Amino acid sequence: ELVHRTLTFASPSRIPRQLWVLGWAALNYPEELARIQSRFPDDLVTAPACYREPLKTNGDAYLPGTFVDEWGCVFENRHRGIIGEVKQPLLRNWRDWKKVRIPRERLSVDVRRVNEYCRKNEKFVLAGGAVKPFEQLQFIRGPENLFLDLAKPPEELSYLLERMHRFYCEELELWASTDVDAIYFADDWGSQNSLLISPDLWRKQFMPLYEDYIDIAHDYGKFAFMHTDGYITDILPDLIGLDLDAINAQLFCMDIEELGNRFAGEITFWGEIDRQYLLPFGTPEEVRAAVRRVKAAFYRQ
Repeated sequence: ELVHRTLTFASPSRIPRQLWVLGWAALNYPEELARIQSRFPDDLVTAPACYREPLKTNGDAYLPGTFVDEWGCVFENRHRGIIGEVKQPLLRNWRDWKKVRIPRERLSVDVRRVNEYCRKNEKFVLAGGAVKPFEQLQFIRGPENLFLDLAKPPEELSYLLERMHRFYCEELELWASTDVDAIYFADDWGSQNSLLISPDLWRKQFMPLYEDYIDIAHDYGKFAFMHTDGYITDILPDLIGLDLDAINAQLFCMDIEELGNRFAGEITFWGEIDRQYLLPFGTPEEVRAAVRRVKAAFYRQ
């Protein structure tokens, strides 16, 4: 009820809570983390995927060494508790684009178990899944190669992206057919102070994908949540125009007061407090001041 009232701007009694935690924090500060979670329990939770068919991965994404994701992308990791990086692209030449494997085992979600989880949980439940077309393309092609491709798109890029998009729509529709409250997708679109590509290119190449994802959510009576890192001020009006319900963004990469003046009441800002500088290096009072600043910019009753 609290999260629903927040998403519909219906004067919630307080701001809902959700703490995003990297494995590194749980490994290095388990007792402190447990105290925080006990004192401030989450109001939003993510449903377990409960795949009936195991994902074809190899290794552990959060341990040092090599991890292969379900698409076949190889990540190299040096630090326990965080995610590594792709050093060698899966697709080095576009003539091999048909060899990219679509991980259809992600569609083997045990709907009965997901619905049972939702029935037993009084909290707001987000769908699982990992819908991230832009990020996955970077893993497949390599970031530098992909940016060059986007500047002068080869036909094969469109073919692969369309193939990925059809799969992602299937995945989201599957989740939307369960008893979760919202579906979720993600793509990091910003650098520290600008978009990674031009707004016009983003609107042409990727905005239609998100429109389909949001429409799927709403067609099934679900809310649509999106995560994106970095500066995204230039495309936020577009996402609002698509009726996106909630955005998790790095507010401190942007002008928070400008965001509040322009967009408060049009979309729910699903966090977040600065995790680059304030949370790791700031004093408790500096963090509290940042929370008050965000509340002043966005909270409406």
